Amino acid sequence: MNELEKMVMKEISALDEMRLIDVLGFIRYLKMGKTNNHEWIEGWFEEILKTIRKQKGKLHITPGEIQKEIEKMKVSDSPNG
Repeated sequence: MNELEKMVMKEISALDEMRLIDVLGFIRYLKMGKTNNHEWIEGWFEEILKTIRKQKGKLHITPGEIQKEIEKMKVSDSPNG
């Protein structure tokens, strides 16, 4: 592992599971190399939501917490957010 990879690992090591999901999605987005592929992003997001909902007991999160995270993402993605 090179120094840059170590820096990335150090930064993400303190993130909670919901933020790690965001990081994973962003990494996959970057790997695709496409900046205007909104259909892929929406499809990925829907699949992640399904996975989170299936694992909510294991992750110890509630449906309200899932919705709260979704709303935060909508606000941060809006032009005024």
